[in-house]
Amino acid sequence: MTHNVKFKVKPGGKLSGRIRVPGDKSVSHRSIMLGSLAKGTTHVTGFLEGDDSLATLRAFQDMGVKIDGPNKGNVTIQGVGLRGLKKPNNPLDMGNSGTAMRLMSGILAGQNFDCELIGDASLSKRPMKRVTDPLSKMGANIQTATGGMPPLKMSNGQNLKAIHYDMPMASAQVKSCVLFAGLFAEGTTTVIEPAPTRDHTERMLNGFGYQVTSKKLDDSRSEISLVGGGELTASDIDVPSDISSAAFFMVAGAIAPEANLVIEHVGINPTRTGIIDILKLMGAQISLKNESIVGGEPVADIHIQSSKLKGIHIPEHLVPLAIDEFPVLFVAAAAAEGQTVLTGAEELRVKESDRIQVMVDALVAVGVDAVATEDGMIINGGKQSKQNAVIESHHDHRISMAMTMAGLNAVDDIVIDDCANVNTSFPTFLELANQIGMNVSIVKD
Repeated sequence: MTHNVKFKVKPGGKLSGRIRVPGDKSVSHRSIMLGSLAKGTTHVTGFLEGDDSLATLRAFQDMGVKIDGPNKGNVTIQGVGLRGLKKPNNPLDMGNSGTAMRLMSGILAGQNFDCELIGDASLSKRPMKRVTDPLSKMGANIQTATGGMPPLKMSNGQNLKAIHYDMPMASAQVKSCVLFAGLFAEGTTTVIEPAPTRDHTERMLNGFGYQVTSKKLDDSRSEISLVGGGELTASDIDVPSDISSAAFFMVAGAIAPEANLVIEHVGINPTRTGIIDILKLMGAQISLKNESIVGGEPVADIHIQSSKLKGIHIPEHLVPLAIDEFPVLFVAAAAAEGQTVLTGAEELRVKESDRIQVMVDALVAVGVDAVATEDGMIINGGKQSKQNAVIESHHDHRISMAMTMAGLNAVDDIVIDDCANVNTSFPTFLELANQIGMNVSIVKD
């Protein structure tokens, strides 16, 4: 792809069909990490061949792990065991992936070699103190750039000690990082999470035969523990389709007239289904079919039809369960009748972009009444009114894709700048959008 790729979206389109979106990014990252640290051969199917998860795959190859693929989503990993990684010759480049950098820091904190984690311009501005603080408490030796930003330099972490860590904010990345470091630590590592977050790490560790215990402390808080020094045993993983990628098409189906869509084999892990719960509260006609469990993860086909959406006050307990889906949920709110209010989502300001401000700017550019607040947004839904809008994506793949869906209800063509980043998480996005009846094309500078 050329450096600057623009999407041009023509309004309208009657959406129908069955599609399968790419594999879950969270599960793809973790399958490489745990498959590499396990003893034996792990086979992965449905692996997401996007830039982010490929960065994780290459990092483990650089540390001496033999990995074949990906070939049509198939990856074979010859695991080296918990202590089998080798010192890489160069810094490990995590590209645009905050997940990869934060989770890898936990694994690398316990290695007996020096290494450095680097990322692209966007990742280099994202906060890492949330993981370096607990890792330092465990005895890890980590240096960051000014303000706790990447790159992260780790040195000789052979003597990690387990900690009891009360997380200041709900974050699956921080929880996973501490648990991964706990694999290499002496004693029992415990993480207290203040609200539920995605639990792919705990599920997959158990799937690899490493015991993780979880218990609820009250309505919101949970305690997750593991004992260091065990062993991971190779396991086969079928990666479900990513609900964060499916979210764009769920919203498209809800806001387009006469739409009737099925999105197949989507992971419906209960720590990730905030998008479904929020759309249902807004009045979306959405249902689950063919529910089953695949590799410890629940999956289903998601059926979505054209819906009369109404504005709501989004319940705060659902915010962590839909944190990555808010850009496209804002598009749903813009199409809904009445006012939608989001609070408790300050985390959105430190994603690949400040997703609150960037989405307000994008929605206002197409004539939507949207106002940013410190921890969320107020959107007065209704028709878009401005013609010939050009949207800035700010190098953020989810902004690019969300505003593509906003094009369904636009009054004229909209152009979204800088969309090459969509490849990081959803390489087949344009193809699927056009397959179901949208009209999206690429305009190159």
